[in-house]
Amino acid sequence: MPHLITLDPHAPPADALQRAAAVLRKGGLVVFPTETFYGLAADIASPEGLERLALIKGREAEKPFPLILAGREQLTPLVREIPQLAERLMARHWPGPLTLVLAAKAGVHKRLLSQDNGVGVRVSPWEAASGLAQALGRGVTATSANLAGGAPPRRVAELDPELAGAADLVLDGGPTPGGPPSTVLDVRQDPPRILRRGPIDIPEAVFY
Repeated sequence: MPHLITLDPHAPPADALQRAAAVLRKGGLVVFPTETFYGLAADIASPEGLERLALIKGREAEKPFPLILAGREQLTPLVREIPQLAERLMARHWPGPLTLVLAAKAGVHKRLLSQDNGVGVRVSPWEAASGLAQALGRGVTATSANLAGGAPPRRVAELDPELAGAADLVLDGGPTPGGPPSTVLDVRQDPPRILRRGPIDIPEAVFY
């Protein structure tokens, strides 16, 4: 079983986040709570960690991992440009359950890219999630902590034993709210293309 740290997801101790970041830098995987379900984090700069993550989840090669960032400033090494529409949406809905697909820069790992070189990013309102990216100094994967086809867990006790055993560290923040996953918008075009409906009201987000 992986090491487990119990914390308040809204005010996690800095040392717990730094410990988790150290695990990620070494290619490890960390289970962490988000504003919907538990996620499974890999360091986006660690090819070893990303390939481990894909293998453990049974992820199809053509299905990219979305990212959680600490803030807008972590977009710089990832995306080529930020359209004005994306700027307005970020100002209105971040932190929050809105994933924006932007044009990726060269060098972004293939596991993070759609087939047309888009990368999906969001800033979580839960400090245990965005704080993990802050401690690492760059984004982390935001994929749910379940095997491909499985139900995303709201509690650590609901983790699939195979996945839990493959993780290196679990940040236990108690039960998460659940609900629908984040809204996903491709903002490389205007109006944006809806890739997944979710908590953000799409007409309001698009026709503001």
